[in-house]
Amino acid sequence: MSKKETFIKGTLILAAAALIARVLGLVQRVPLEHILGDIGNASFTISNTVYLMLLTVATAGIPSTLSKMVSERYALGRAGEAQQIYRAALIFAAVAGVVMSVLLWLAAPFYATNISKVPESVSAIRALAPALLLFPAIAMMRGYFQGRGNMTAGGISQIVEQFARVGTAIVVAYLMLQWNYDDQTIAAGASFGGVFGSIGAFAVMLYFTLKLRKNDRAAQLNYERAEQLPMRGIYADIFKLSIPIVLSSLAVPAINFIDSSLVVPLLSGRIGLEEATGVLAILGAKAQSIAGIPPILAIALSQSLVPVISAAFARKDELHLKNQVTLAMRISILTGMPIVIALCAAAYSVNGLLFTSPDGTPIIALLTFGTIFQITMMTTNSILLGVGKPRITMISVAAGIIVKLIASLILAPLFGIYGIIIATALCFLVITYLNLRVLRKIVDFSIMGDRWLGFIVTVLLAAAVGFAANWSGNQIFGAFLPARVSFLLTCVVVGVLVVVVYLVLMVMLRVLRKDELGSYPRILQKILRPLMRLQRGAGQRG
Repeated sequence: MSKKETFIKGTLILAAAALIARVLGLVQRVPLEHILGDIGNASFTISNTVYLMLLTVATAGIPSTLSKMVSERYALGRAGEAQQIYRAALIFAAVAGVVMSVLLWLAAPFYATNISKVPESVSAIRALAPALLLFPAIAMMRGYFQGRGNMTAGGISQIVEQFARVGTAIVVAYLMLQWNYDDQTIAAGASFGGVFGSIGAFAVMLYFTLKLRKNDRAAQLNYERAEQLPMRGIYADIFKLSIPIVLSSLAVPAINFIDSSLVVPLLSGRIGLEEATGVLAILGAKAQSIAGIPPILAIALSQSLVPVISAAFARKDELHLKNQVTLAMRISILTGMPIVIALCAAAYSVNGLLFTSPDGTPIIALLTFGTIFQITMMTTNSILLGVGKPRITMISVAAGIIVKLIASLILAPLFGIYGIIIATALCFLVITYLNLRVLRKIVDFSIMGDRWLGFIVTVLLAAAVGFAANWSGNQIFGAFLPARVSFLLTCVVVGVLVVVVYLVLMVMLRVLRKDELGSYPRILQKILRPLMRLQRGAGQRG
């Protein structure tokens, strides 16, 4: 197998693992929402966001930096130096794991009681603390294996981790419900699934480590001749490269952390403590779960172009770079938008189908609408990393998080939870705008050009069809079918109609053009090619 084929295979494995991980993370919240009450759902939301925030700080950036440093040294025949760097990273991981676990355990009562104002979440937060002992080491091991050209190990460990975490959380929560434990204890049991996830992932990485050592001995790799590198120098190199990536990765975890910290304190004076806790439960268990769906496909497709963008930038091939940046931005928006429209239009039906009641539908619809800006933010972040500008993404994300915090404090007293959600969309918009400003200085590109009018008309008409189909479906099916069956059929009708209307209008209004089809990923080509017959004068460039 050639190096190119190996790289493509590895990229696909990591993309598949990330996709499975995200889908399982969403799937977990549906049964838990049924099992837990408002206190339990709010507690689980808080523990999960605190955990993901700390996990990002502890691990994000360093694995990719480690991967780069290890691959460079193996390419130069300096395997001994690579092993020294890996050992230093594992030492850091062990220290970071202990520090993070202890801090989380000790700080849980103060955070739950004085900041998030949900004191019942203490045990749920503490239940996750042991998972942080292993996750930094797992992250370093994944980075090392990527540096050695083995993407399979990290991909499989990620999948095993999610299955173990989600399966344990659901089973433990269900059993504790049958044994009549209270809501906050069941939430803690569900949170403890993260510990089983970390054990599963660590076991997979240990298996691949032993396998790799056996192969290295067979290949007679010599680690002993390397010059001893100073630990201080190793850590300086690692942190210089990784800190901007860590801060760039914090956008979504930081936003969720701000929400779980501020929703109850900001809203309790306006609507009461009990109702504010219920709103946080809806935001975490329902809205964030559904709003997590649109970015999955759009980000996967746009990120598949990032290696091509990096290569074009390295070669200083400006025309190719311009085309690929345009394509990445266009694909992320065009593939994310129909999912956003369908989920917003069918929010009532999706909510009623998946969860215990349709309560909180406007919260779900508004948060889901804002994910189109999350998609553009994540795509521009990826492109900037591809052209070697991680510091720019760090500055943009920091500015966006400040906007989110200030806007939440200003808008929450005026609009309640909707003000907090609008602040999230503003955060994504600010980060996107700042990223695009820098990108346009690097390469002259156009996202839609003269197609904006056709795109806006398409979105408005597809949304109108979707909302009409949702109302009609619930009226017609609801008249003679059980509620969940009615919701299911309505969701199917809305999804099919929105996607069909969206695709047909995109072709007819020449937002998508036949002469550009060859530059799109193959999966999109297969879907769009039959529709291109609708386009008159398709051979001419518009």
